[in-house]
Amino acid sequence: MNIFSDKIKNVKLFSGIADQDLSSLLSCLSAVVKSYKKDEIIFLSGQPAKSVGIICLGSVHVFKEDFIGNRTIISALSAGELFGESYACAQTSSIPVSVMATTDSKIMLIDYRKIITTCPTTCTFHSRLVENMLGILAYKNVALGQKVDVISRRTTREKLIAFLSEQARKLETNCFTIPFNRQELADYLCVERSAMSAELSKMQKSGIIETNKNEFKLLNMPDEQKYNN
Repeated sequence: MNIFSDKIKNVKLFSGIADQDLSSLLSCLSAVVKSYKKDEIIFLSGQPAKSVGIICLGSVHVFKEDFIGNRTIISALSAGELFGESYACAQTSSIPVSVMATTDSKIMLIDYRKIITTCPTTCTFHSRLVENMLGILAYKNVALGQKVDVISRRTTREKLIAFLSEQARKLETNCFTIPFNRQELADYLCVERSAMSAELSKMQKSGIIETNKNEFKLLNMPDEQKYNN
């Protein structure tokens, strides 16, 4: 695991755990690192919910597909972030989503039971691990609420304004890059790509935004608060 130590020591799950203890912790958790090619499925919907994934290198999308193949992107995650923890914690019989690598990636997989169960050696840092996991679950719950707020808007423009405003607030800049291409952004916002592209073009012509592929600059955004009513 040493090759990824610089990447994983800043993972929120391991916050407060000394670097010298990290190797012992990973051994205790029976953590394994696997390689995935771009577009390769890491978790498939319907599989047992047993593992937590940690992105050591690369990025992933968490998504759902309906019976006829329509895809909805739930979240885009990058190095240092976790996935699968909510379903493993809830002890659901299977995961209702799929996870796909969007770049060549290295993923650390941990059996969730190893996290929530005290190990035989009673590691001094195990309780901190459980505390960190609770914090991550709470943060993910807040993030899900923010997405619901975005996609619940009535029109495509309102969804775009809410999403772009949230990105600007989160990154603390009006110039940013989103982790989606046009089709993926449409899948994330639950709108038709053609309608969304047309709306983005109108917003650019109106001087509201500047955009090039997945790069955005907010120029004269409407007051997003009016959509909260």
